[in-house]
Amino acid sequence: MPADEQSRNAKLLIKAGYIHKEMAGVYVLLPLGLRVIEKIKQIVREEMNAIDGQELQMSSLQRKELWQKTDRWDDKEVDIWFKSKLRNGSEVGLAWSHEEPIVDMLKNFISSYRDLPVYVYQFQTKLRNEIRAKSGILRTREFIMKDMYSLSRTADEHEAFYQRAIEAYHKVFKRIGIDDKTFFTFASGGAFTQFSHEFQTLLASGEDTVYLDEIKKRAINAEVMSDEVASSLSLDKAKLEKVTVAEVGNIFNFGTTKAEQLGLQFSDKAGQKQPVFLGSYGIGITRLMGVVAELFADDKGLVWPEAVAPYQVHLIALSGSQAKKSAEALYDQLTTAGVEVIYDDRGDSAGKMFADADLLGAPIRLVVSEKSLAAGGYEIKHRKQETAKIVPVDSIVDILRR
Repeated sequence: MPADEQSRNAKLLIKAGYIHKEMAGVYVLLPLGLRVIEKIKQIVREEMNAIDGQELQMSSLQRKELWQKTDRWDDKEVDIWFKSKLRNGSEVGLAWSHEEPIVDMLKNFISSYRDLPVYVYQFQTKLRNEIRAKSGILRTREFIMKDMYSLSRTADEHEAFYQRAIEAYHKVFKRIGIDDKTFFTFASGGAFTQFSHEFQTLLASGEDTVYLDEIKKRAINAEVMSDEVASSLSLDKAKLEKVTVAEVGNIFNFGTTKAEQLGLQFSDKAGQKQPVFLGSYGIGITRLMGVVAELFADDKGLVWPEAVAPYQVHLIALSGSQAKKSAEALYDQLTTAGVEVIYDDRGDSAGKMFADADLLGAPIRLVVSEKSLAAGGYEIKHRKQETAKIVPVDSIVDILRR
């Protein structure tokens, strides 16, 4: 385990070879880690597309004068900027969010009510100059985020999409396997808006504290907790439980403020100029990987839900020429059938290879040995089960596809 890490997620992910620590708050995604990230991204992508989102890719360099129009260039308003200068002396910011650039760009494409609504999203590396980067990949200075932006004609149209986004987020978390531990939370908007909504996942090592009504699946962030807030949300303060959580998503309602500041208008059916309603919706992709890693891990290592596991099967060949030959044939058979397999053919001791399989956390371990072949098949064991069993050679693909 790395001695300079406090968090469980970073310790496990580094030891298992999923990430590499470049410096405090900055981590490299190694091949295994990138596979997990791409699985998470694809789930998010499918759910954003399902609510009519269109994927794009914005730039990381941002214009100072654009953010000055909304007062968010000032470090007193946003204290997490990374800023630099071009060789011509002009200042630029390194992207921490994209509301301003999105609104400014869409001025080129929106002029009539017929051009709206618009829902765009991206997966992008964000840079935030956090005072203290901690908790492994739960709070970093460089991370991958999915950020979506909705531009609507009316408050009602905006609210309808806002609710669709909430439902889509729950679908994302359900597919990943954490929705039963993730709660819709009323919170402060920070540098974004006065208030916001978060999606917080129960995690003992999380950085946030919320007051939770588990039956209603609603919570209030401790930063804004009060009798008045609880009452406005139809929650009984006396029945709320104080719990530790990690934020995995957030959504913000900017109303027409950004459009008014940046001059984004459209002509309504009567020909009158109207400002656009803006919503912003974020999911921390790398943070989500850290939460999943930490939430499901046990004393042996990582335990990935099948939906985001880098490989479905961890195949091990134990000593013996026949076992290795059979394992290689099985590897070819499984990959041809579309089963994702990582194959350990190092020839180390069974104990070491089994321990490494548990550390890496694939859902299923398959072992090919002289003993298993003599018994008529392969040894199969699910990561969360204690015992293994022998399955026939000719039925393994059907079993794994179930």
